[in-house]
Amino acid sequence: MMARLFQKILIANRGEIALRIQRACRELDIPTVAVHSTADSQAMHVRLADESVCIGPPSARDSYLNVAAILSAAAVTGADAIHPGYGFLSENAGFAEMVEAHGLTFIGPSSAHIRMMGDKIAAKTAMASIGVPLVPGSEGALVDLDAAREVAGRIGYPVLIKAAAGGGGRGMKVAMDASELDEAWTVARTEARTAFGNDAVYLEKYLDRPRHIEMQVMADSHGSVVHFGERDCSLQRRHQKLLEEAGSPALTGEERDALGAVVCEGLRNLGYRNAGTLEFLYQDGQFSFIEMNTRLQVEHPVTEMVCGVDLVREQIRIAAGEKLGYTQADVHFSGHAIECRITAEDPVTFAPTPGKVSVFHAPGGLGVRVDSALYAGYVVPPYYDSLVAKLIVHAPTRPEAIARMRRALAEFAVVGIKTTIPLHQRIVEDPEFQAGDYTIHWLERFVDTHRGD
Repeated sequence: MMARLFQKILIANRGEIALRIQRACRELDIPTVAVHSTADSQAMHVRLADESVCIGPPSARDSYLNVAAILSAAAVTGADAIHPGYGFLSENAGFAEMVEAHGLTFIGPSSAHIRMMGDKIAAKTAMASIGVPLVPGSEGALVDLDAAREVAGRIGYPVLIKAAAGGGGRGMKVAMDASELDEAWTVARTEARTAFGNDAVYLEKYLDRPRHIEMQVMADSHGSVVHFGERDCSLQRRHQKLLEEAGSPALTGEERDALGAVVCEGLRNLGYRNAGTLEFLYQDGQFSFIEMNTRLQVEHPVTEMVCGVDLVREQIRIAAGEKLGYTQADVHFSGHAIECRITAEDPVTFAPTPGKVSVFHAPGGLGVRVDSALYAGYVVPPYYDSLVAKLIVHAPTRPEAIARMRRALAEFAVVGIKTTIPLHQRIVEDPEFQAGDYTIHWLERFVDTHRGD
């Protein structure tokens, strides 16, 4: 029997991603520790872990963001590594530093790279230095409104004011012309200060019909970097993704290979390590970098389905110091995958719908995967993100994947709370979606059009 990569891994997260990490650990014969709030005492990730530790009350600030409690749980249970999943502390450079300062392994990138990519301006500067294409805009944070006017006049309207420390659409405002710039500047800075404690903003060209394309990479500590292709994440509402595909119906294999080569070479030059995702806007055949996520993505399953690779397992192996053990030529893409993010929200108003799940029946069959922590009798708490399940399908072609998703959505039964399953059913039936003819603005219009259905 091979020696364990780690003796015990503490999973600093909850819900379906905690379960996802547990599964990878179990296949690697690594015991797991689940941390949880009092609201999650009956959660599936707690019930299935080898050990569990309550780290605080329901508020995320007092539990899943409670660094001292998480580190104490690791010490008490003898864990020698921590996997942060996504969200919460996954992109907190200070947390990564504290994990390592306590003699533990942080399963993710270095704190330096987390910090670099967490600052949108620093990230753009780093990407420009390694040859990754950018959206035209300011070279750094704007010092004042006059500077914003100068840049906007140079690159042309419409423009987008964005928070340097932003995310999730907060601190982001569009100015269609010069008359709207003053208000966009003021509102974006106010939102940024409120949400992130940092009112630094920058400006870039607003693209009117782009797709959101992201590239999944994995890098070890021995200088090897590979990519696992692209995901199309253009179907968004208020900058939140609802459906993702791998690969993109808008890209050719040649475009994927060209972008992947630039990304891998650049990250190799930066000395990047572990999983990462570079996000781009794609319009008129041009890619423009917008940000990098230094963690596992919610939508990683579609990549796993088309590449046949366990990305969480790779994260753990790399964190333990192992080599990738394969080259880009060994990565093969097969078929097409689609993921629907099922949330506990009203499918029309998008109001949160926490509550007790009385019936839960997941679809199955060839090429169908469900990542969820739901079960009959579980009470969805009101304190956290509304994502309750990810439905992923894989098939040889995109039309076959759409047909499989249609069938799987019809089988999916969640009773007791409202979910967005009906919305996803409408999306996959739409002729424009079926044709792959959509941009990042498509879903907003689709939702408005069908609000009365």
